[in-house]
Amino acid sequence: MYQPIRSAFRKNTWITGFLFTVTAAHAQTSIVPAAERAGDITARWEDRAQCSSQANKPAGPVLWYRRPARVWEEALPVGNGRMGAMIFGGVADERIQLNESTLWDGYPKDADNPAALKALPEVRRLLFENKNNEAVKLASKTMLGVPERIKPYQSLGELWLDQPVTNADNYSRSLDVATAVATVKYTADGVEYTRENFASFVDNAVVVKFTASRPGKISFRFTLRRQQDARCIPDASDHAALLLDGRLPIKDTTGKPRGIRFAARAKVMNNGGRVYIKDGILYVENANDATLYITGATNYPGLKNLAKGITTVNTDPVQQCRNYAATAAAKAYTALKAAHIAAYKKYADRVTLDFHTGDTVAAALPTDERLEYARRTGSPDAGLVALYFQFGRYLLISSSQPGHMPANLQGLWAWQMTPPWNADYHTNINVQMNYWPAEITNLSELHQPLFDLEEALAKPGARTARQTYGAKGWVVHHLTDAWGFTAPADGPQGIWPMGAAWLAQHLWEHYTYTGDKTFLAQRGYPLMKGAAEFMLDFLVEAPAGTVCPGKLVTNPSYSPENAFLLPDGTSSVFTYGATMDIEIIHDLLNNCIAAATTLGIDPAFRAQCAATLQRLPPVRISPATGRVMEWAEDYPEKEPHHRHTSHLFGLYPGNQITMEGTPELAAAARKTLEGRGDDGTGWSLAWKINMWNRLHDGNHAFRLLSGLLTKKTLPNLFDNHPPFQIDGNFGATAAIAEMLLQSQHRKSDGTFEIALLPSLPDALASGRVSGLCARGGFVIDMEWQNGKLLHATVTSKLGGNLNIKTNDKTVSYATRKGEVIKLNSQLSKVL
Repeated sequence: MYQPIRSAFRKNTWITGFLFTVTAAHAQTSIVPAAERAGDITARWEDRAQCSSQANKPAGPVLWYRRPARVWEEALPVGNGRMGAMIFGGVADERIQLNESTLWDGYPKDADNPAALKALPEVRRLLFENKNNEAVKLASKTMLGVPERIKPYQSLGELWLDQPVTNADNYSRSLDVATAVATVKYTADGVEYTRENFASFVDNAVVVKFTASRPGKISFRFTLRRQQDARCIPDASDHAALLLDGRLPIKDTTGKPRGIRFAARAKVMNNGGRVYIKDGILYVENANDATLYITGATNYPGLKNLAKGITTVNTDPVQQCRNYAATAAAKAYTALKAAHIAAYKKYADRVTLDFHTGDTVAAALPTDERLEYARRTGSPDAGLVALYFQFGRYLLISSSQPGHMPANLQGLWAWQMTPPWNADYHTNINVQMNYWPAEITNLSELHQPLFDLEEALAKPGARTARQTYGAKGWVVHHLTDAWGFTAPADGPQGIWPMGAAWLAQHLWEHYTYTGDKTFLAQRGYPLMKGAAEFMLDFLVEAPAGTVCPGKLVTNPSYSPENAFLLPDGTSSVFTYGATMDIEIIHDLLNNCIAAATTLGIDPAFRAQCAATLQRLPPVRISPATGRVMEWAEDYPEKEPHHRHTSHLFGLYPGNQITMEGTPELAAAARKTLEGRGDDGTGWSLAWKINMWNRLHDGNHAFRLLSGLLTKKTLPNLFDNHPPFQIDGNFGATAAIAEMLLQSQHRKSDGTFEIALLPSLPDALASGRVSGLCARGGFVIDMEWQNGKLLHATVTSKLGGNLNIKTNDKTVSYATRKGEVIKLNSQLSKVL
C-alpha cells in the first residue's frame, strides 16, 4: 500500500460550494490540498490519498504503476513537440507540470569576444611549443564569449488540482506508447474514476478528461502555479478558465526589457454540475464528466524567423492560448482524442519490434517493479528492451515535431527555472545523440527541427567564425540555445569549434536515408559546405618539432570533455590536432565531396576538400597501450574511465574505423572501450553500446544496455545521467536498432551495404521487427530465431542496387522504386 509522505502543513479542507469531508488520512497527514499550497515548487509531490492496488497490467505496450508519482522523475511525459506535460497521477492531489518548447530566457546577442582574433596566433604558438597551460590561461581570458554563459530553458508552469477522494482502491496509472495517452484509474466508494491525458498533436492543447461510473461524481478544483515571473488570474473572457500570464525579466545593456512573454491557460468544459472561480481557484462541482483544455504560448519569434534575421514578432500569448483552446473545445472529445491518436500513429506505427521471450513474470510487473526485477537478476527481460525502444521513439515523436523546436537536453520536459545544464543544446554530442534514432527508426521528418536550428545558427555562426577566428563559413562551439549563441561558453572546454561540423553530419545522413536531392541542394549541402569552409580556414600546418609536422591540424584543440597529464605531472585540456577533431573533419569533408558529386556541382571545392583530406594526420594507435590515441601526443588520461569517448567518433557515429576496412584500428578501438570500462553516465553508456555494435560484439553491447537499464534508468524510463538527460534514451534506442540493422558501409559505387543482425546479442536471439530504415532508401522487415535470420522483406523506396548481407552471406539485387523483395534465410529471393 502506498503511504503518503508525512508533512507538517496545516489542516485544510474545501469550504465553498460542496462539502469535502476531512478523512482520517487527511487528519493524520495534515497535508494542504493541492489548490491551496504555497511555497517553492520542487521535484517532490505529496498526495493526501491512501492508495491500494492489485491492478493488472493494462493492455498494450504501456509503462504502468500501482501508485501515483511522488517525485517528478516518476511522472509520465506527454507532448506534441510544442506543449509538454508531466502527469503525476494523483488521486486527492494531482500535479501536471507544463512546458512550452520556446520558453527560453535570453535574447539574440553578439557574444563574440573582441580580443579573440588578436590572441589566436599566440594561443597557437604556445600549443605548438607544448606550453599547454599558458595557452589555456590566455584563451580563457581572451576567447570566451561575453557573456560566457547562456540563459536557460524554463518550465511554463504547473496545474495543481485536488479532489474530495482520499482513499482509492485498484489504482493504476499508465502511458500507452501505442496511442500517446496517459491514463489514471482507481475506485473510491464504489465509483470507478478515469482520467485520460494527452498532448494533442492536432489541436495544440494538453487535454485531461475526467469520467466516473456514476453521474454527478466529478468534483475537483485547481489553480495554476509558477515559481516566478507570472501570476494566475481568472480569464475575464471566460468564467470557466484560469490564466497564467508572465514575462521573463531580462533586460539588455541599455535597460530595455527583452524577456519573452508567455502564458498558460486552463479551461474546463463540464457536463452537468457547475463551474465557478473563487479566490483564484477554479471549482468543478458534481459534474457527470469534465474536460480540461490546457494551452500555452510565447512570443518567441521561431527558428525560421531567426534564420531570416527577424528577432521579434507581434504575438499575444494570452490570445493564442484562447484560440488554441477554442479550436480544441469545439470538437467532441471522442473526435479530439481520435484525431490525436491518428496523428501520433502516423509515426509510431511505422516500426514494430517484438523479442520472443518466455519471461511472463517480468512482463506482468508494473514498470518500476520490472526495473527492480532487472536489477535483481542483473539483466532486463527482452520485453522491457522492446518497450524501452518504443518509449525512445515515443519521446522523439513527442518532443521534436516539424515546425517546432528540436529536442533539448531534457527533450521537452523540465520543471525548474534553471534546469541542469540549462536544458540547452549541447553540441559536443548530446543534441546529436537525440537524433541518432531519427532515420533508422523511421522518424525522418522529426529530424527537421534540428535542421531548422542549424539554419538559425548559420548567420551568427558566420559572425563568430569571422570575429573569433578570421575564417569563412560558420561555427558553433560546445553548446547553443534558442537565440543563436555560437561563441565559446562556460570555460576552456567551450573553446571547441567543432559543433557545426558535427551537426552537418546529420544533414548528409538525412539524405543517405531519404535520397531527397531537393533537400540536399537547398538546405543540406549549403550548411555542410559552410561548416567545411570554416574548417578549411581553421586548420593550420603543424610546424617542425611537433609530432605531425606538415600535417593540417586544429589549434586550439580540445577532446570533450577529458584532460590529460603532461610530462611534469600537471594536467591540461588544450593541445593541437585532437583525434576527435580530425575524425569529425574527415567525416565532414568526405560527406561534402559525396554531396557535391551527387549534385554535380563545386568541382573546385571538391578538389580542395580532397587535397585537405590527404594532409590530415591519421588516426594513430598508442605504442604504449595499443589503444586509439586521444590526442596528438600520447598523453596519459587524467580520468581513464571518462564519460566521453570522443576519440572514437570515427567508430560511431562516424565510419572511419570499421571491422572490415581498418581491422587494426578496430582492434585498438576495442582496447580503448575496454580501458574506458563498462560503467558511465546514462548517455555515455548509450554511446558505448553503439560503438560495441559497430565492433559486432552484441553480447558486450547488451551488457552495457543492461547496465543502462538497471543502473541509469529512472522509474518512468527517463535516462539518468544523473540527473535526467534524455539523450541516453535516444542513444540507446538507436543502439537497439543497430543491433538488428546497420547500413553505414558505403561501397565504391556510392551504394550502401545493409547488414542484417550484425550485432545481435544472445539475450535477444529470437524476434521480429518491421519498418527499420537503411541508407539507400530501403525499409526492412525481418524475423530471426536462435540468432539466425528466418526471412526478410525489403521495400525499395528509391530504386537502385540493394546490397544486403547476413553472417557471411552477401547478395546484390537491382530494384525498382516501390518494389518489395522477399528473401529467405539465405537471402535468396522468394517468388
